Amino acid sequence: MTIKLICLDADDTLWHNMRYFNEAFSAFQNLLKPFADVDVSLAALNVCEDRNRHIHGYGAKGLTLSMIEAALNLSGDGFSRSMVEQILAVGRSLLSHPVELLDQIDQTLMKLEDRGQLVLVTKGDLLHQETKLAASGLGDLFTGVEIVSNKTSRTFSDVFTKYGVEPQECVMAGDSMRSDILPALDAGAFAAFIPQADAWFHEHADAPPQNSRYIELSSLSELVDWIDQINEVGTQASVTV
Repeated sequence: MTIKLICLDADDTLWHNMRYFNEAFSAFQNLLKPFADVDVSLAALNVCEDRNRHIHGYGAKGLTLSMIEAALNLSGDGFSRSMVEQILAVGRSLLSHPVELLDQIDQTLMKLEDRGQLVLVTKGDLLHQETKLAASGLGDLFTGVEIVSNKTSRTFSDVFTKYGVEPQECVMAGDSMRSDILPALDAGAFAAFIPQADAWFHEHADAPPQNSRYIELSSLSELVDWIDQINEVGTQASVTV
């Protein structure tokens, strides 16, 4: 058995993303300083995000709406048109920031393309993710693009079925333990965790028990060698049988 399908996350796996969201969080905290300490304002925003995510989904637009709601809750009678305008400006900056690829991503994808079909599996706003992929210049390297509202084991099972492969012929790589790694493992695939600094706390989760289908890598470039190792073991097993 060899790897035939390579699923990749987008934000903070292929290009920088969280750095811009952290800038948005800081802007929100500064705006609310007359009404709340920075820790209080961020906590209030997190509460709104948690409550609204099943309605707004993930991404810049949902965050902008949650910032407006949290600002209204914190500022009370001090809430103003100017605050709304400033929050909308923060949201627009999130939707228009440049797409900056992580180091050696284009070269790495070309090597991975030689080892299996590449499929982008990412969650967030459909238009925004499509826009970022187009701006990245990486689109032609992918066999398919799956932009989903959430990542679950069913999500990955459906992807495997769509592309005609067995779970053990697939690997998922991404920076989110909660969204990329655990559901892919539950679906029967291999999974490579590539943690990034300042990861969004909503995506934190405990690592799975040590097993042969899971690995932690320091960069996506290391995925190439891991896939080669998986394929080599699979070939040896087939010969033994």
